[in-house]
Amino acid sequence: MVLLMVLLKLTDWVLYQLLANSCQRAARKVRNYGSLVGNSPPLTSPQKQPFSFPSVTKCNLEGREYDKIACDIFGSLLKSPSVFPYFMLVAFEGGSILRALLLLLSYPILLVFNNEHRLRVMIFITFCGLRKKDMESVGRAVLPKFYLENLNLQVYEVLASAGSRVVLTSVPRVMVEHFLKDYLEVGDVLGTELHTIGHYFTGLLSKSGFLVKHKALKKHFGDKKPDIGIGSSSLQDQLFTSLCKEAYVVNKEDSKSGAKSAMARHKLPKPVIFHDGRLAFLPTPSATLAMFLWLPIGIILAIFRISVGIILPYEIALFLACWTGVNLSVKGCINSTSSNPQKTGVLYVCTHRTLLDPVFLSTALRKPLTAVTYSLSKMSEILAPIKTVRLTRDRKQDGETMERLLSEGDLVVCPEGTTCREPYLLRFSSLFAELADEIVPVAINTNVSMFYGTTASGLKCLDPIFFLMNPRPAYYVEVLGKLPKELTCAGGKSSNEVANYIQRKLADALGFECTSLTRRDKYLMLAGNEGIVPVNKRKKP
Repeated sequence: MVLLMVLLKLTDWVLYQLLANSCQRAARKVRNYGSLVGNSPPLTSPQKQPFSFPSVTKCNLEGREYDKIACDIFGSLLKSPSVFPYFMLVAFEGGSILRALLLLLSYPILLVFNNEHRLRVMIFITFCGLRKKDMESVGRAVLPKFYLENLNLQVYEVLASAGSRVVLTSVPRVMVEHFLKDYLEVGDVLGTELHTIGHYFTGLLSKSGFLVKHKALKKHFGDKKPDIGIGSSSLQDQLFTSLCKEAYVVNKEDSKSGAKSAMARHKLPKPVIFHDGRLAFLPTPSATLAMFLWLPIGIILAIFRISVGIILPYEIALFLACWTGVNLSVKGCINSTSSNPQKTGVLYVCTHRTLLDPVFLSTALRKPLTAVTYSLSKMSEILAPIKTVRLTRDRKQDGETMERLLSEGDLVVCPEGTTCREPYLLRFSSLFAELADEIVPVAINTNVSMFYGTTASGLKCLDPIFFLMNPRPAYYVEVLGKLPKELTCAGGKSSNEVANYIQRKLADALGFECTSLTRRDKYLMLAGNEGIVPVNKRKKP
């Protein structure tokens, strides 16, 4: 009932805007034409001259640690003023593919509206019926990566130089607050508030309506003016920056020069190590249209790639996979055999990028391997072309299981315990080092252009499908030399020393950075849990 009332209100509003604005524009044209014929001044008021503010590149960064700064985000702190891609991310990642399709189909209509009406329609389509919990997840785990990639280096340096930071924006506050506070250390975020009912958004604005930046600035600071104000060349931004002691503008030339400057990781207060979501590209209207056109082809292609991997021998499967666009690059010692007189298998220790790591390693080596996994879905187990064995996270039990599997043949283990998309390696569990002396480190990396093949909050059974839906998914496999005996536990090293050494060796091979972060850290940040699937216990009668 609530959704029906909201839809009726939106329909009434759209019709009113279309008809009223069209009639108003037509009346203005007639009046202006008549006034011009009669040699009298037009009825419309003359347009105010825009403010003249210096470029943000002229701002002095020294001695700003006690200054207060007020800044806009879209078109200022971010290089592009377009908000559509970020609404699309919320619609796709927080909502559904149907909601994202509806937002894309509305794009031609959005071009007709002015900025305020355009925002109203995008907010309604994106947020109507959306759970607050889903928006929280997208704002924390998906959007920050794309915001950082679009960050204007020049504006960020000015922002970082100030001691107190305030950001104003007309877009919903929930879309930018996590990024600004968690990654850029912004103190206060002033944005448009949305109306909610219970745990859901209605798609409408709160009673306060759209945030008016200069009014919000006056209300927040009172009589004390902020020291620095940065905005775009729009009239609304120049109104609020004119209330600051020093006002700077970000023009098109600044944005273009800022686009050429890549944000160095070490300059960020908090670099992105973990992020979630399926989309690996910024969903601009044209890119989103290309994705929807590719989807039917991608699904068929993924099914074909999975089928040939399950049914056909390694050589034929690899040939057909490469023929469909899969790029497998193999480097290093691929003929590693055990020299242990007890005939135990070789333990391959891999970096973890997707669930398909053991499969591509088995294909690269052209021999069957056994993989040990955590929390693998039943579908992934069924579709896996190699043997998979679940671990329980009980150290003693898992150690016994891995020892048994090594006695039967070669084994693959990913000691990070979970995947990481960025060029970082998580802390290695040391259990594997206690079980084998024949250890071969394997550096694995992937590259995708459309969909990520990992998720923390979505359906894990779809991970391999999404990865193989990419037009040209790439896998890089480098098999490093077998670890010398003196560097193993048999040579007197502790298990932690062996694990840390292999982590550094693999990081150097890939150009990655080692961290002490764990699986638990990842899931607490992205999904709000520890990433452990609870076991359902039967109740005793």
